[in-house]
Amino acid sequence: MLSNKSKGILCILAAAFGFSLMTFFVRLSGDVPTMEKAFFRNAVAMVVSLILLLKSGERICIKKGCGSDIFFRCLFGTSGLIANFYAIDRLNIADANMLNKLSPFFAILLSIPILKEKPKRRDIIAVLIAFAGAMLIVRPTGSNLQTIPALIGLYGGFGAGTAYVFVRKATKKGERTPIIVLCFSAFSCLVTLPFIIVNFAPLEPRQLLCLMAAGAAATLGQFSITTAYRFAPAKEISVFDYTQVIFAAILGISFLGEIPTLLSIAGYVIIIGVAVCRWKFDN
Repeated sequence: MLSNKSKGILCILAAAFGFSLMTFFVRLSGDVPTMEKAFFRNAVAMVVSLILLLKSGERICIKKGCGSDIFFRCLFGTSGLIANFYAIDRLNIADANMLNKLSPFFAILLSIPILKEKPKRRDIIAVLIAFAGAMLIVRPTGSNLQTIPALIGLYGGFGAGTAYVFVRKATKKGERTPIIVLCFSAFSCLVTLPFIIVNFAPLEPRQLLCLMAAGAAATLGQFSITTAYRFAPAKEISVFDYTQVIFAAILGISFLGEIPTLLSIAGYVIIIGVAVCRWKFDN
């Protein structure tokens, strides 16, 4: 029999693989507007979460006192997702994944004003070192070809980190995970729908298949990571989420011919190394 910790690790590895597949299929879908890609990614998750809620017989309503927390989770999560998709289309998928994986470090900073949690000194040092590693991926230069998409990808990590803080705040008040997933997915679809109506790009069968696959992969990732944290606390297993960058790099090299630069690899090593050190200290 597997221990709960082992089950949690397997689930978070499945989540990392799911999210890396999502970025791969988003890139593979080709020249489709970012908002259209974001819509399909969330539409699949919305349908799945709604079906699960209906099958469970749970009431589909937000708990009293959680409305503002869920709204900000949706707002920052959606804007972060759109920024991440914009970066995926313009950077190596491993670079875009790594910038998005700065979210735990942003969550540390945002937990100070939002959750009134005081981070330890080593957490602040970890944040500073991680941002130094991120700069090796962003590589500010005089050219906007790399810098602007990378900075937008960096905001994607900020949006995701802020969203996680509000998820934690809502769940501490007793809100259910399927409700949070459903609200986020529905909110994202509503935000992106007007852009699709105004600027709809007809999809080829191959593109539609890729976007549906991206949505399915993202749904796998979302529910796997939720299940993972049900089996074990974040401090014991969260570091394994960084395997997403490795999965994305393998997919990029194998199918897209994307070879990360030495500076990007150095950035990966620094950020993942900091995450591993924090995990060691917490355990």
